[in-house]
Amino acid sequence: MSTYREERRADQAAERTADRDDRRLELESKLVYKRQLAEDERAEKERKAEQARKDAETKRRQDQAEARRRQDEKARNRAARIARLGKVSRWVNANPVTVFVAFVMMSSVIPAVISQVGALGDTGVHVMLAALLAAMLEGGAWAITFMGKAAEDAGRPAGKYRIGTWCTAAVAAGVNYWHWAEKLPDAQWVAVVFAASSLFAIYLWDMKTHGSHGRTKEERKAERARRAHLAARKKDHKDIAKQAALLLSAMPYGSIDEEEAFAAAWRIHKGAEPGLSPEVYAAATNAKVALGAAFELGEHVRPQMVRAGMLAGLYNPLNPLSRRPAASVPALDAPASAPAAQTPAEGATAQAGIGMYGTPVYRKKASESASEKATGNAGGDAGGNTPRGRSPQELEALLPQAHKLAQELVAEGRQISAASLAKGLKIRREDGMWLRDRVIEERKLHLVAGA
Repeated sequence: MSTYREERRADQAAERTADRDDRRLELESKLVYKRQLAEDERAEKERKAEQARKDAETKRRQDQAEARRRQDEKARNRAARIARLGKVSRWVNANPVTVFVAFVMMSSVIPAVISQVGALGDTGVHVMLAALLAAMLEGGAWAITFMGKAAEDAGRPAGKYRIGTWCTAAVAAGVNYWHWAEKLPDAQWVAVVFAASSLFAIYLWDMKTHGSHGRTKEERKAERARRAHLAARKKDHKDIAKQAALLLSAMPYGSIDEEEAFAAAWRIHKGAEPGLSPEVYAAATNAKVALGAAFELGEHVRPQMVRAGMLAGLYNPLNPLSRRPAASVPALDAPASAPAAQTPAEGATAQAGIGMYGTPVYRKKASESASEKATGNAGGDAGGNTPRGRSPQELEALLPQAHKLAQELVAEGRQISAASLAKGLKIRREDGMWLRDRVIEERKLHLVAGA
């Protein structure tokens, strides 16, 4: 029996322990649940706070963007207004005549319209009808005026429009004059003023649109010169001018002008460009040949004869320098004297660096020969071992450098010599002599061609 009770008490204790465990677990579950609810509430509050912060930031950015947009829009509108004002200002500055003409025209048209309304109103016409009739007269005149301007801009005749404008304006002026002449018989000048107000605006517009259409003084002068030129052409070149007229009439209209026709006729008759002919070419060729012969003669005659020719020109009474004989020219009885030989050369040949009297390149003076012998090894090394002779093709390739070096020598006041060329180009003396001859010959030919 005791054992049963003990087992009963043990079972009851176990039940009580299980109940306590159940209540403890239930309490722990409730606590966990409450903590989870609190955590969820806290997370929800943080989420809502973060969302509110983001919403506020987004709204702030939107507000800033909207403010910037409004500022940009305001700035664009301001810039557009300034641009429009600037455009208007530039137009006014560029067209002051139009501005003042428009102002004066309004000042003339408005009194004329009011006067016509009063004139028609005094006869018993209703004021609205009087206003419409006055607008018909003045507005009709200006409508015809603008139609004439449009026709003139399009290249159509505008004479009938100008006539219609003046006729309509004359009728309006007559109405104004009649009204004020009857109303103020003792002040006829008032009637004249109001009549003129209907005509003055038309006259001002006509002066603006047609007063500056004439040719300028320079254009009239150029036209007179052109006509004089054509008259002289027809007088001096009758056959060619006749042929040019035939070409103009034969070709399609507008395909060629007078100058092109005359140039074609000149080529037909003369076989050359306008202004040139076989005779002109022959004269130019003969002059070049004579000049070349003069250079050739000057290269072979004695220096005394050249000096005699120079003195003859110096004492020529037509020469402005004839009264100032050159002090550096020695006497005629001292040929080939030392001072004369050392005097620097003057003239085209000296400026070209080819000697005083244009000595032929194949004849070297004794002084030049000595100088070239002294510097004969300028293009070689110190031991006298000079490079091999250059071929004609290689020398031709060196010719531009030789010309450049020759220009430098002439600029320094020195003569073009084989030694200088050989030293500057680092070639043999014999090759330098060949280049010197070619350079001098080409420079002489250039002088003759330029003359």
